[in-house]
This record gives sequence, C-alpha cells and structure tokens, in this order.
Amino acid sequence: MERQKRHTKKYSFRQPDLKELRNLTSYVLDPLGFKARYGKLLPLLTTQVDEGLMGTLVQFYDPLYHCFTFPDFQLLPTLEEYAHLVGIPILDQVSFCGLESIPTSREIADLLHIDESLVKVHMTTKGGIQGLPSEFLIAQATVYGKAMSEDAFEAIFVLLIYGLVLFPNIDKFVDVNAIRIFSVLNPVPTLLGDTYFSLHLRNAKDGGAIVCCLPLLYKWFISHLPQTVAFKENKGCLRWSTRLMSLTNDDISWYDRAYDGVQIIDSCGEFSNVPLLGTCGGISYNPILARRQLGFPLKDKPNNILLEGVFFQEGKDPQGLKARMIRAWRKIHKKGRSELGPKNCIALEPYTTWVRKRASEYLMPYDYPRPTPFVVAGPSTLPNQGVIDDPNDAWTSLLPHSSKFWKRRYDRLAKEKADMEAAYEREIKRLCAAYLPASRASRDP
Repeated sequence: MERQKRHTKKYSFRQPDLKELRNLTSYVLDPLGFKARYGKLLPLLTTQVDEGLMGTLVQFYDPLYHCFTFPDFQLLPTLEEYAHLVGIPILDQVSFCGLESIPTSREIADLLHIDESLVKVHMTTKGGIQGLPSEFLIAQATVYGKAMSEDAFEAIFVLLIYGLVLFPNIDKFVDVNAIRIFSVLNPVPTLLGDTYFSLHLRNAKDGGAIVCCLPLLYKWFISHLPQTVAFKENKGCLRWSTRLMSLTNDDISWYDRAYDGVQIIDSCGEFSNVPLLGTCGGISYNPILARRQLGFPLKDKPNNILLEGVFFQEGKDPQGLKARMIRAWRKIHKKGRSELGPKNCIALEPYTTWVRKRASEYLMPYDYPRPTPFVVAGPSTLPNQGVIDDPNDAWTSLLPHSSKFWKRRYDRLAKEKADMEAAYEREIKRLCAAYLPASRASRDP
C-alpha cells in the first residue's frame, strides 16, 4: 500500500546582498587576529548557500519536538555546534532578552570609535525599530579602512556583519537589537533562538519567509550530511528530496572531534530543556535529542516531560514566558562524560524505534525513494564549504581580494615602520636635550 505523505509548504529565506561587505574584507589586515577577536565571521560572507537544499530541509521541521525529523533519525542544531561553527564561546550569563536599554548616540559612538554627531544625524527608525542605515556604516568602514584605523574599521565592519548577516531584519538596516547584541559579543543563544523561532513560526503559518542567519544553518546541516564522494557528487542528479529521504542514521556524519571536551547545556532553571530568546520571541529546544551529535549515546526514547515545548511571540506572552526564560538562564545546567557516560556516538534500538514511529505518525513531506527514481533534477554537486574546521578559513575568505589585501598590508607595515622611525628620532632628540646640557655643566670649571 502506498504510504501517505504530508503536504509541502512554500518557504523563502531572507538573504541580504553581501557584495559590499565582501569588498570590505580587503581592509582586514590581520585575518587571524580578527578571527581570534570576533570569531569565524569572514567565512559566513562567502558561504554559497544552496537554497534548494535549505528549502527541502525546512519541510522536515517537526513542530512537536522542535527538530528536523527524517524517516530514520532526527537532527537539530545545538548551542555547542553553533558556537563552534561561528567560533564564538557562549558566556555563562543571560544573553540578549530585548529588555536592555536602547543605547544612546554617545554609547554607539564609543562602541564604533566614531563621532557622536554622525550617529545622531544618521540614527533613524524603520519598521518601528531604531537603527542605522547600512549605507552610512559601509561608508564609515571604508573611510577608516583606507586610513588603516583598525579599531574603528573592525568595530563598524563587525557591527555590519551582526546586523546584516547574523541578525537580518530590515534590508540595508542595522537595528538596535543587533547593536545591543554586538555590544556584549554573546550572540550564539540569540542566533539559535532566531533559527528555531522563525522555523516554528513559519511552519505554523504554513510557509513564508524564514528570517535567521541562513549561512550558519546551512553550514550546520551540511556538516552532518554524508561525506562520501558518491553523495557529494550526485552523479545521478537526484532531487534533494530523494537524496534526504534515502538517508538512514548510518549515513549521517554524526560527530566532530572538536566537541571532545565540550559539556552540553542540557537545561536551564525550571525548564526541563533549554529556553531560547530570539529577537522576535522565545522557544525551547531539546538537547536530549541531539546527544549523538555531541558524541554521547541515545539509548531509549526520551521522557515526554523532557521535550515539553514552549513558544511565544514578542508582545504576545500571556504566560510570562519571557521573564521565566530570563530567570532560567541565571541557572545553567551542563552535562558531560560524568553524567552521560563515555562518548561512543551510538543509537540503540529503543530510541531508533521511537524515532521511526514519530516519522510514521507525523508523515514525511516526500515519497520514499524508489530503487530507480524516474524524475531527476537539481544540483550535481554539494560544494565544500569548509565545514570541517580549517585553520586557514579566515585567509581563504579574502582570496577574491588578495591583491588589494596584500597592497594594504604592505602599506600598513610601511606606515608602522615610518612611525617607529619617527618615534625613534624623537626619543633620541629628547635624550640629547635632557642629558647633553647636564653633561656639559659637569665638565665646566
């Protein structure tokens, strides 16, 4: 008997034009230092997202368990994976909650190392939220980049990445939420919160525009896809729907050794799972379902109370969930080897049976693949996006502008050399002025 399937929904993705931001990368004269200070932000500017793959992935979103449910397994992005992929640690503190005071023009000017008057003139309101036009910030970044004023350039450039890439909201506009998140450099919980919130909201509304950091979600997903040459090359030109429906839990690339010493944020405060606050609302996610992704075994079906889902939109919170979530993040519960046992990255039959039952109940959005698919289409290859952490990823993102990059690096070094020589000459003159008169005086009769 033919299996029933669930109807697919029409999704789109907010993807800003990043050409001008990519041009600004040529002013980053110390990419490795930039990466150490701000994380792996540069590769996000050059990640080529396969929209066909992402449009297929979101069809598998499971609103009951806040994860992606496939026929034979579940996957879900975690705080730890996002922190690794973006190269920014999660601070043990309450992240962005939207209740922070709106920064003054003086505070923004200090943050960006620019004149307060410029901020005052350009601060505006769009869509009911204050912020700065990206055109103004790009112009300022260019000025300071050309002047080799590293602190000012990097602050403005990183804010642009936060406002346009990590937290895209209004086109060509960096809103105050992005500014507030940038000011404390603890974006990972909010990034994950926005991802789950937008997926859940658009699923509930049967489609629409998903607004989150799409390059990051994409890098997360392809890090778990099979690493075999046959899967990557897709010589049969199969649709993504066929390729994903044919995967079993044995095909998935579950674990990266980068997480060997990582402890999982397992729950917070009164919640049995992890509440996440995004820029537009809050939602919970279930790390218990993702333990295999961090190396730990999945032994049995999880207790339903541990999977209790909560969700609210900003301004529609009759249960006071936001206040409860903020309180919860003041008491973070982590688990590691001592609580979860050795890392063997396995799933036992009771758990996989539970997953397959859920997939059967929820219905899949596509037909199960036939031995020889009749309809073929779609991309032939899966691009290598450097998901396996490459120590040179900060450099490779600058390759399109390598000649400009090296010219500006040479100019900066030449300027530093001239400045040092001038400082040396000044110091010699100062010493001569200070000691020569005294020396002469001591020789006088």
